[in-house]
Amino acid sequence: MLRRILPALVVAAAIGGAVVWWLTIPAVVASNSLAAYTPDPANGLTMFNAGGCSSCHAVPGQPDRLKLGGGLAITSPFGTFHSPNISPDPADGIGRWTEAEFVSAVLKGTSPSGAHYFPAFPYASYRHARVEDIRDMFAYLKTLAPVPGKVRDHDVPFPFNVRRLVGIWKWLFMGDKPWVPDTTRSAQLNRGAYLVHGLGHCAECHSPRNVLGGIVAAQRFAGGPNPEGEGWVPNITQRRLGEWSAKDIAYFLETGLTPEGDTAGGSMARVIRNTSQLPAEDRAAMAEYIKSLPPAEGPPRPKKAAKP
Repeated sequence: MLRRILPALVVAAAIGGAVVWWLTIPAVVASNSLAAYTPDPANGLTMFNAGGCSSCHAVPGQPDRLKLGGGLAITSPFGTFHSPNISPDPADGIGRWTEAEFVSAVLKGTSPSGAHYFPAFPYASYRHARVEDIRDMFAYLKTLAPVPGKVRDHDVPFPFNVRRLVGIWKWLFMGDKPWVPDTTRSAQLNRGAYLVHGLGHCAECHSPRNVLGGIVAAQRFAGGPNPEGEGWVPNITQRRLGEWSAKDIAYFLETGLTPEGDTAGGSMARVIRNTSQLPAEDRAAMAEYIKSLPPAEGPPRPKKAAKP
């Protein structure tokens, strides 16, 4: 019996392995697929600020948000990630990258060497961005000062450190449908939706995640545990922000001040440093879209332990 079953098991294992290998092939954007284009670095600056790039990639402990030497430690249930150098330094940054390699990294989560990036890099949201906006961002980054210095490797234990397995995560949670505007809504609201879902990657922090680190789709934007391990990220649907006006939200994105007079703290303070640099019309657009989010109930927040 075993002699008859064993060959079938070997064949099934081989087929399964081939399927997994195929599903986990890192996707890239070929250079010959990029049409002739003259990048706009000014728009690239807007996209850079919308994407919050300096929040993770600026060298920690110094005031220059454009010193993009990386090194920020990002904790997670899967290990600690260290943000890379994305300055134009040719040895330690992205100075030798081609435009297609940069587009592949941001939209596909694939490195120039053809490996999957870990999804601590929020490409699952960035993939909604237009290719032209990413090409503009690359042009803007090339105008910045190179910052020498290599960043330490990620501290990620097995099996989460097996990059090929990230391909399965992408297949499960990343999707392949591009963002498309809703023709029944205003141009301003669509602009806000584009920024919030795409480069703004608001759902990456403001949504609960399952055991594999994927966003719980039914509770997108409904808040949950801080992905970095401490505290709670608030619900930004109308379940929580029902009393905020669109102007309140836009003002918060500019100043970090809530209608109650509180001030944004933690990682949101870093976000405000970026959104405050956006054009006022983009903050208004994001605010209008966030105000349109229907109420969604998030996961229950743990009760604070009673003091002895």
